[in-house]
Amino acid sequence: MMLRVENLSSGYGRIAVLRDVSLDIAKGEMVALVGSNGAGKTTLLRAISGVQPITGGAIVFDGKPIHALSAHARVRAGIVQVPEGRQVFAPLAVADNLRLGAWTRRDPDIMRDLDEVYTTFPALAEKRAIAAGALSGGQQQMLAIGRALMARPNLLLLDEPSMGLAPMLAEQILANVAALKSRGLTVLLVEQRAHAALAIADRAYVLETGRITLSGDSAALREDARVREAYLGM
Repeated sequence: MMLRVENLSSGYGRIAVLRDVSLDIAKGEMVALVGSNGAGKTTLLRAISGVQPITGGAIVFDGKPIHALSAHARVRAGIVQVPEGRQVFAPLAVADNLRLGAWTRRDPDIMRDLDEVYTTFPALAEKRAIAAGALSGGQQQMLAIGRALMARPNLLLLDEPSMGLAPMLAEQILANVAALKSRGLTVLLVEQRAHAALAIADRAYVLETGRITLSGDSAALREDARVREAYLGM
């Protein structure tokens, strides 16, 4: 397994958010994390990426425990998160935002990867000199994903990539995510549009009030009565 989370617990002060959460992701998989608002999905991603302390359990990446590593060390190891709300550097140009994604790298292929991001997201190529704050919401989400790709992730953590977007733009962003998976990238996807997430993921976990309550192949979970009623509006 590329990633293994074992009995992980985390919270904020005295408030426990995650309780004994365990999950795993194989290389090349896309795994969706489904749950209601406040279930702990973002906290779990933040714990994996190293910006949220854990109070128990372990995180193993490529066979090595990483829960004691700093966030920037985890980026160097290949774990990169696209945060909820995009969080682009609004005053900086699109090109500068993308270059910042490669801040941990010292290899000669940065410009080649920049060109690849522009190929993946042509809208960014057209606006590379424009301030990121002037982009539409969908374009800012493309920029946030492109910035993460510039770090050359082995595991991409995506937190609500379609949030706040019109349905057509949301579909486009999720199609981009599916294309990244088809190129071999391993993805852990948190997505409010549960039906769309289950449609493109290989497997999924359901997180409820800080605990994993269901897991399995996405196709099976789409037919599960509990998932259909709670998250798919059926």
